[in-house]
Amino acid sequence: MALTRRYGSVPAMPTAGKAAGLAALFVAGLLAAATLAVGGFAADTTTTETTTATETSTTTEPATTVVTTATVEQTTTRKVVLPPPTTATTETTSGESGGTPTWVWVLLGVLAAALIAVIVVLATRGRGGAMAPEDRRRLLDGAVNSWVVQGWAIENRSADSAVLRRGNELMLLGVDAAGHVSTRPLDPGYGPPPGA
Repeated sequence: MALTRRYGSVPAMPTAGKAAGLAALFVAGLLAAATLAVGGFAADTTTTETTTATETSTTTEPATTVVTTATVEQTTTRKVVLPPPTTATTETTSGESGGTPTWVWVLLGVLAAALIAVIVVLATRGRGGAMAPEDRRRLLDGAVNSWVVQGWAIENRSADSAVLRRGNELMLLGVDAAGHVSTRPLDPGYGPPPGA
């Protein structure tokens, strides 16, 4: 897999990486849409009821009074499952039903993921305009230096191109307005006429 370079030594993202990122965004959008569509919250609620009964009986006999008090306490616990929370609905004038269908939420999630993907792709693309001359010169300097280290000598140089020589071989290096560095071999007969 070859990486293209833009603006000097910063490698561009490979196409496979872009596709994987786009697929991940798409899946995340689908999961978010499905989660919103399912809705429904279940909660466990414990209700405790306490019943207290007091029974008092009084017996009166000559010279003896007996008071008896008994308290009975009973606790009942039951599990209550609550339905999903509902929002307050206004009266519908057309024949609409009360809820939004699941497919609408899924479609909205897919569209949101696609919008995010388009924004990311547009943001990572080049600006489309011409590079500043000093940036182009810097790119050319870097490219020329990498060839010089390999044994090439500078034969001729301009603001956006250079001719390099190694023995009888000639190489033309150029930087276009978008910042792409290109190299191509030249015919050995290239150059000014002898004696000029």
